[in-house]
Amino acid sequence: MIRSPIFRIALWVVLGVLALFSAVAAFVYFNDWNRHRPWINQKVSEALGRDFAIRGDLSVDWQWPQTLEPGWQRWIPGPIVKANDIHVGNPAGFVPGDAARGPQSPEPSTSPNTTSPGTALPASEFAQVGRAAVNLVLPPLLWRTFDIKRVDLTDPDVRLIRKLDGSNNWSLNLPGPKADDAKPWTVSLGGIAVNQGRLAYDDAKMDLSVQAQLASLPAGESEDGRYGIGFTLTGKYAKAEIKGDGKAGQLLSLRDEKVDYPLKVDARAGKLAATAVGIVENPRALSGLDFRVSVKGGSMADLYQLTGLVLPDTPEFQTRGQLIGSLEPERAVWTYKDFTGTVGQSDLRGELSYTSAKPRPKLTGQVSSRQLRLADLGPTIGIGSSKPDKPKRPGKVLPDEPFATDRWDKMDMDIRFEGLKIIRPEAVPLESLRLRAVMENARLKLDPLDFGVAKGRFKTKVQLDANAKPLRASVRGNVEDLSLSALFPKIELMKKSLGSVDGGIALDGQGNSVASILASANGEAKLYVRDGVMSQQLLDLAGLNLGSVVLSKLFGTDKEVQLRCAVADVPVVNGVAYARNVKINTEEALIDITGTADMRREMVDLDVNPKAYELKFFSLRTPLEVSGPFAKANVGVKAGPLILRAAVAVAAVAAAPGALALLPITVPGAEDDKGCAPLLAKATQSPKAGPASRSAQEEIKQSAPSARQAPVQQPVQQPASGESSAGSPTR
Repeated sequence: MIRSPIFRIALWVVLGVLALFSAVAAFVYFNDWNRHRPWINQKVSEALGRDFAIRGDLSVDWQWPQTLEPGWQRWIPGPIVKANDIHVGNPAGFVPGDAARGPQSPEPSTSPNTTSPGTALPASEFAQVGRAAVNLVLPPLLWRTFDIKRVDLTDPDVRLIRKLDGSNNWSLNLPGPKADDAKPWTVSLGGIAVNQGRLAYDDAKMDLSVQAQLASLPAGESEDGRYGIGFTLTGKYAKAEIKGDGKAGQLLSLRDEKVDYPLKVDARAGKLAATAVGIVENPRALSGLDFRVSVKGGSMADLYQLTGLVLPDTPEFQTRGQLIGSLEPERAVWTYKDFTGTVGQSDLRGELSYTSAKPRPKLTGQVSSRQLRLADLGPTIGIGSSKPDKPKRPGKVLPDEPFATDRWDKMDMDIRFEGLKIIRPEAVPLESLRLRAVMENARLKLDPLDFGVAKGRFKTKVQLDANAKPLRASVRGNVEDLSLSALFPKIELMKKSLGSVDGGIALDGQGNSVASILASANGEAKLYVRDGVMSQQLLDLAGLNLGSVVLSKLFGTDKEVQLRCAVADVPVVNGVAYARNVKINTEEALIDITGTADMRREMVDLDVNPKAYELKFFSLRTPLEVSGPFAKANVGVKAGPLILRAAVAVAAVAAAPGALALLPITVPGAEDDKGCAPLLAKATQSPKAGPASRSAQEEIKQSAPSARQAPVQQPVQQPASGESSAGSPTR
């Protein structure tokens, strides 16, 4: 027999440990733990800073071997703490008050001590659990750590609340270690499994209330074991009813860095509908999200309350793509990769990234459209409404749809967009669009905002400052090689070359819509045309019936007229455009247009004065008069009978030259004949933005008298080539 002292000591140590373990095991197993519930409830309540109570049976069982432990550790017995009817209160002083409640939220349970799926929690409680089983690991208790491998919950009922002031009931404010504590106790949680139950989220700031009813999935619906929990969604978002369903994994691990927790959701709220299928790599940090997502709705602007994305008001849309990112507080980063979709009847594709940051989150990316329908673009830039039933302003034509600036200070952005082809009415010659939109601290800059127009380019820079009340706007830009024939698509049927247009504009204004900005605008617009051909039939084919009438009255029926040049030099003062130097020079006459276009009242008052180079045109005797509202101008012959439907095309050029021309160009004088050279030489300076001085305003008004103030007809004097004269020839 071995009688070594070392052996005897080791044997006694082993026997002592076994005896101690047996005593502890016997105490744990046979002890009536319900007697300790008041002490446990008190200590947990103090640690959580909120009421905690186990009201049902409390017991401890042993598990051996442990199925959740690897290697030799599985042979160390572990206790399983079981508790029934657990109640967790809201933080001290937290009253739900203004929290949203869904229209389908059930009434609170009549019994404060029980809970079951489908019954709402009392207002004072954060959660109730029908039954919980907690799997503990013993050795970490020696270094003051609760190592919880797994928590199995049956019939949990949890309600998350965020109030209008931003406070919530799920944040924990745990007390720090006491001064006499050598080492504080810590808790390590491995995973959570749910059998069935209910999860509710009420958010007063978002006007959102949604409830998820949870239940274990039968084997036939688990998709080869991928999902273990099924859920249905009900609730409300604003006034819209929420309905949906989905699936999730059985065990939610909160310890591993990468677990690929599966999730599948299909939900609808009013016109908004979304499906998402993917994984959460790290549920503990809510990071590593990777989903295939499809979204559709009535307007992209509706996504703001749910996502925080400040998007424009649009027609109906739908998109599909890969969404990857993280939901970590203050560090959320989302990327919507390789998405495709439609807005109205326009297609979209591209990639967008959203980064949560202070003082504002930021959206960046690139978007393109192979075919962009002009009607779908209008609501995003304030020239149309996404609500087709909205009544139009009677007798008005300038767009008055307000810019949605109330959210511009909620997010910054840097987006590049390219529309390769624009689908538009034949009368609108836009062909393509390229822009970069940068928003920072409620200031939106579109630079560049370039349109392909009539085989030329319409290059602009637009700035909108929503910090100013009303919004402050500025426009700068230029037109290059705009083809006259392409301006009127049907003209090409006659295979006529009508020359090109160049010019510029510089305007500043204030207002919350295009109409109000134009009504307060100050600046200048200039337009130059050289070398073209015009005829009545040509204008008829272009749909310019009134212009056709004017041409026939001036030059005869279907007579082709050679256009040498045209100049429109139009200063704008407080929303009134003055025809300071608007002239059309043909081989046979010089047409001088004077007057005003008041964009505040949307009224036009113009005088069209033709002066013949030779005394042979009977129709050139009498000037034309255009006056009245933009929507329906009154056109007539001065000192003679009214001409039905005349001169509106000419009036439109003077009333809205900015629709065609922006910053200036240099017009070579060497190629101009003696008639056009002096005209073009008068308008070679850059247009200037901003209000003119008082003396300059008076000079502008005197240089562009209105049609009603035009001088009485005088006997005709033969003008020099390119110069104007009063009156008209005699018969």
